[in-house]
Amino acid sequence: MSQQTEPQDIKKKILSTGIRVGTTVKTTFMQPFITKASPEGLYMIDLDKTLDRIKTAAKFINRMDFDKVLVCSGREYATTPIERFCEITGARKMLSRFMPGSLTNPSLPFYTEPKLVIISDPQVDSQAIIEATNAGIPVIGISNTDNVTSMIDIVIPANNRGRKSLATVFWLLAREILIQQGKLSESDPMKYEIDDFETKIADEENE
Repeated sequence: MSQQTEPQDIKKKILSTGIRVGTTVKTTFMQPFITKASPEGLYMIDLDKTLDRIKTAAKFINRMDFDKVLVCSGREYATTPIERFCEITGARKMLSRFMPGSLTNPSLPFYTEPKLVIISDPQVDSQAIIEATNAGIPVIGISNTDNVTSMIDIVIPANNRGRKSLATVFWLLAREILIQQGKLSESDPMKYEIDDFETKIADEENE
């Protein structure tokens, strides 16, 4: 029964976050995830497909040791979402600039051997994707309508530029991982809300 109501409640909760608002460009890779264009010419992402892919990604992530899951992003707005996600799941993070050789050069001090890499933007995190692919490591990627996803194993279609949207995707993914682990029921509140996952830019500038 909760399966029927849960997506509706969650959908209502996340509709205003901009998670499905894409760009004015669509690639052939992202075409299957797009429903229509808005009056402003922005391509809209199918929210059902986003939620479905989050379930698929969570299932895949839950097969791994979490200390072998590496979440990378060169995007500033992804910082807090990834920190919260890693705190909840036990995954490891690599934020800001991805150091070349991190996944491919064992002689480097920051070399690491994850079993799975999660990225927030195929364009920004292209170096991480190339190295993961060369090392035979699967990649989960949050991808917008204008992204090229030929080297991504599991695409999560979503707005990967907005602060609120990035917070929402990582919140949904963390939540789904906990639900599939049996640590959270569909109706339980999370320890953190979506707002807690959001990078607060203004606060940092005021400090």
